Amino acid sequence: MMEYDLLLAFILGLLIGSFLNVVIIRIPKDESIVFGGSHCVSCGNKLKPWHNIPLLSWILLRGKCAYCKSSVSLQYPLVELLSGVIFLAIAFKYGLSFASFFIALSFLMLLALSVIDFKYKMIPDSLNLLAIFFAVFGAWNVEGVMTNFTNALLFSGGFTLLRFALSYYLTSSVFRAGIKTKTSWNRHYDRTPFIEAMGEGDIMVAATMGALLGVKLGLFAIFLSALLALPVMLLLLGRSAEEQRVPFVPFLAIATFIVFLYDSQIMNYIKANF
Repeated sequence: MMEYDLLLAFILGLLIGSFLNVVIIRIPKDESIVFGGSHCVSCGNKLKPWHNIPLLSWILLRGKCAYCKSSVSLQYPLVELLSGVIFLAIAFKYGLSFASFFIALSFLMLLALSVIDFKYKMIPDSLNLLAIFFAVFGAWNVEGVMTNFTNALLFSGGFTLLRFALSYYLTSSVFRAGIKTKTSWNRHYDRTPFIEAMGEGDIMVAATMGALLGVKLGLFAIFLSALLALPVMLLLLGRSAEEQRVPFVPFLAIATFIVFLYDSQIMNYIKANF
């Protein structure tokens, strides 16, 4: 591939990444991502076009607002840079095409979901649906689209069953523990809360993983995401229940991207050892 194609892909990723920051900031606040120009979150002044040049504006302004000089979050250049790298990596692997563009957009939706999940502990359905849409239609032909759709359904269905089984087990465990504390005064009252093992957002992310990776690689990505999350969970042992709530979408997204880039090597390893 020619160098200018890769450069074009990187610049395109930077530009979309700049808009992705708007999505990440506004969607959790139920604000429009279309109407209302970019503005400083500290002083409210509308930004000029040259204040919004991806990466360069943040560097030239030394990470500060051009008006009030308040610090601008490192999130902005990081999201832009990661978006550029995602587009560059997909273009390097598959070239510039309609399919690779949709695949890159799907990963950008996963990036936005990861940042929102990390900051706000929420997973917007709108971004999840877009991630699934781009993943399903990121195929080279109609047969590929149908295969991606089937894999998305398989993974979402599998995660739904897993969610039900784990939630039932956790809730039953709490209920059995509560029986031991019942007395003649409260034996007719059951206040056992239903414990959700995972959220519906995780199920939709799983559908995106299935569409992007297929069954075997998707299962490997789930295993890899658990390995990536394990050190973080171990570090949080002994803290409060709220502090131990680890946003899992970032680990699912990172694992999916790694497996997608190295799909051939991983598949060869699976075939040779299993």
